[in-house]
Amino acid sequence: MIVTVTLNLALDVTYHVAEVAPHSANRVAAVAQRAGGKGVNVARILHALNHETLVCGLLGGSTGDAARIDLERAGLPVALSRVGGETRRTLAVVDEARGDATGYWEPGPSVAEREWRAFLAVYDDALAGARAVVLAGSLPPGVRPDAYAELSRRASAVGVPAVLDADGDPLRLGIAGRPALVKPNRDELARVAGDTDPVASAERLRDAGAGAVVVSQGADGLLAVTPEGRWRAAPPEPLAGNPTGAGDAAVAALTAGLVEGTAWPDRLADATALSAAAVAAPLAGGFDPDVYRRHLAAVRVESLTRHGGALRH
Repeated sequence: MIVTVTLNLALDVTYHVAEVAPHSANRVAAVAQRAGGKGVNVARILHALNHETLVCGLLGGSTGDAARIDLERAGLPVALSRVGGETRRTLAVVDEARGDATGYWEPGPSVAEREWRAFLAVYDDALAGARAVVLAGSLPPGVRPDAYAELSRRASAVGVPAVLDADGDPLRLGIAGRPALVKPNRDELARVAGDTDPVASAERLRDAGAGAVVVSQGADGLLAVTPEGRWRAAPPEPLAGNPTGAGDAAVAALTAGLVEGTAWPDRLADATALSAAAVAAPLAGGFDPDVYRRHLAAVRVESLTRHGGALRH
């Protein structure tokens, strides 16, 4: 079982607009609403790939109730702790003409210390049956910025590897918990490592405690700096669509590869293809199976450790 943790769980609302016209009224062509947050998106993709999952996190109020109902309808097992505040909403506006999206994220409910302690009890129980845990997304108000370090240490203490996908202080401080894998995008990496060279920045995160670092580079694919070597994985072609859940799809594939012991080149090819397939899907937490299969056969993984070019495909 793979446990995913979404401390700042959300009810995601997605608007599809033919073409966004700034500073004027925009007619929405389609609306979708479902439970979200980075860890939830990872769980949805793992579930679709037939991996057993458990969604952990915090939720509250009527928005939280709606999110829980949606998770249950999707067949995703949950172990969620209630808080007194209202679960946040997020709004993604997909511009069909430009093939991109703009997001508006609410901050989330304030979490009291007693609510955090109640969550830790649920989390510790969930780790008992876990093969890996994904710690993903922002932290709601009231949760200490080093929360991911504590969760990673608790997982490590019972032999469960942690995968961390966060930004800012939650990422920088979370590395002290020595997660097995850290997955920033290039902007997140620059914010915590302060270096224009992504390989050097990734090495700096490894020096700080990360076991391996995989960097999302948008249309340029993935960069991996690991104990076994360095690789770059590139998709065969750029795709237009909704990139909101592409990083979450990469995390899902990388976590599956971690628990299955897949070799890094194949793990990165899978993550690159699944990330591209997520861009082609209308909602974060989904992917296009045809795009996934097509890209998986054509992803190019290049070793940066030695000369000699691509290792596969």
